[in-house]
Amino acid sequence: MDKVKVGIIGVGYLGTQHARILSYLEVADLKGVMDIDFKKAMQIGNRHNVPYYEKFEDMLDEIDAAIVATPTSEHFAITQKLVNAGKSVLVEKPITETVEEAEKLVDLAKKKGSILQVGHLERFNPAVEAIENLISEPRFIEVQRLGSFSARSLDIDVVLDLMIHDLDIILALIKDDVKVIRSSGIHVLSDKIDIANARVEFKSGCVATLIASRVHQGKVRKLRIFEPTSYYSIDYIDQEVKVFPLNGRQTDVKTLKIKKEEPLKKELQNFFKCIQNGQIGKVSGEEGLRALKLAYHVLSEAEPKTTHLT
Repeated sequence: MDKVKVGIIGVGYLGTQHARILSYLEVADLKGVMDIDFKKAMQIGNRHNVPYYEKFEDMLDEIDAAIVATPTSEHFAITQKLVNAGKSVLVEKPITETVEEAEKLVDLAKKKGSILQVGHLERFNPAVEAIENLISEPRFIEVQRLGSFSARSLDIDVVLDLMIHDLDIILALIKDDVKVIRSSGIHVLSDKIDIANARVEFKSGCVATLIASRVHQGKVRKLRIFEPTSYYSIDYIDQEVKVFPLNGRQTDVKTLKIKKEEPLKKELQNFFKCIQNGQIGKVSGEEGLRALKLAYHVLSEAEPKTTHLT
């Protein structure tokens, strides 16, 4: 099967990681990179021996698909042009800056018959994939996603930057309508919400509590799922899953065997497989839209209560 000819738009941190993997992925043919910082585009292009561009339109004739790894505010305009040009697109999360923009992209991709995938990376984490078919009756979910301060994503709130990963995972696991949302947030080092806490109640009775922070010392990525007879403890970073029985017998604790892999590589493989087979893969545009809608519901509840730390 022919390789998918792909270009990368935006070679900041994430775009650079995409380029690294695409440079050796057998199913892909990296045809070029683009960045408004032409020196950065030149640097990454030369590193991987591919053409580099200052305008993504200049490489449209060379590609079948594109990775959009620009700031969120640029996702809609760039992805819209790509889809209109008949290209398949993997756009980093969140899918767009607004729900309205996301709805337009999803509708456009359907109309054009293009693959539109959203970069919710944690869905491809082997630890998350290991529990997808094991969870049957979740009653309570607890999430911690904490990281140190970085100027990379300060154009969006921490809910859209970090928490949206877990909102997407929870929606994929629960497959139920949300009943009640309660949330709060505070500004610490930026004019956006830097720490947020949310409680999401589903119609089934399942409750999820989430905390996201980008001003934490160190990095924590934990997910705990409680069912009537056991609970699962998932460590995203170590790609580890432990299953604890709720009968109090510690000897029954199990550690699942997991083949550790790079989630970004798995995400890209899924994207190209979908293009080649003409099928909808994991984290479609519709799923990216659904996660964005929930994230904005969380934000709407949090913003009236936000305060500044002094």
